[in-house]
Amino acid sequence: MSRSITFIEAVREAQEQKMEQDERVYIIGEDIGEFGGAFGATKGLWQRYGAERVRETAISEEAIIGSSVGAAMTGMRPIAEIQFSDFMTICMDQIVNQAAKIRYMFGGGLTVPLVIRAPIGGYIFNAAQHSQSLEAWFCHVPGLVVVIPSTPYDAKGLLISAIEREDPVVFFEHKKLYWTKGDVPEQMYNVPIGKAQLKREGGDLTIITYAYTTTLCLEASTQLEKEGIQVGVVDLMTVSPIDRETIFSEVCKTGRALVVHEASRNCGVGAEISSLITEHCFSSLKAPIIRIGAKHSPVPYSPVLEKAVLPQVEDIVAAAKKTVAYS
Repeated sequence: MSRSITFIEAVREAQEQKMEQDERVYIIGEDIGEFGGAFGATKGLWQRYGAERVRETAISEEAIIGSSVGAAMTGMRPIAEIQFSDFMTICMDQIVNQAAKIRYMFGGGLTVPLVIRAPIGGYIFNAAQHSQSLEAWFCHVPGLVVVIPSTPYDAKGLLISAIEREDPVVFFEHKKLYWTKGDVPEQMYNVPIGKAQLKREGGDLTIITYAYTTTLCLEASTQLEKEGIQVGVVDLMTVSPIDRETIFSEVCKTGRALVVHEASRNCGVGAEISSLITEHCFSSLKAPIIRIGAKHSPVPYSPVLEKAVLPQVEDIVAAAKKTVAYS
């Protein structure tokens, strides 16, 4: 049975249902206890499961991830909440040099079934140290899976799948999406990790995107349809590994590709996707690939300046028209 709930409620429900099903699952992080988390992702769980399974910590990201790696190695299934993804810079050693490499270095004898949840992105005027999109950093590291859903349905199903994996998953949740609503089944279900979704069909152009920019791309595609341009929108949902098959299939069908993400355009996920398309779909291309990303700048606090730095619907519309007009 489905009902309409918010993205953050879907995240909370996924955690609660897995905690109920598997006593090895626990949550650890800052302010996640009685307060219920900075964005409410653990609201009510401390009251239900107690301080042993909803472990509130000091302000130390290194301790949160370090202890979680150790617990995962010894049979637990921790969900570590980092209050803002920007703060993951503090615990990069634990993520990159420990969690990501332990299975390889122990020849598969040890696994690290750890989920690291973190809010990502801007568009809510949180300034330079609370608005970054650093997913490309983690995509570069072998051993890490990087998931970024764009709807409440996908958030719940992907988080359940992430908790069930034997390898570490970095699970980013866009802050702008937290209070969006969508139909979500009450029962547990899985959305496959590593599989993109075609959110909209279109024969003139393929847009590849993820997270909050999926919403912007769908809005842009609606505007473009009024002008007779049919745009397909592929939501990656997982940015490592990337679903090459879906991307190649859609781009080869339309012959045009526009890659959109919120992170800085420099060395972003879009660069990797553009390279893959060039390598595998070059003969099908009717126009050069266009990338849209944030300007190479810290994200400003000022709403006017933030808008100037981050991608907007009008940027996507203009790029799509340019691509389709190319001959």
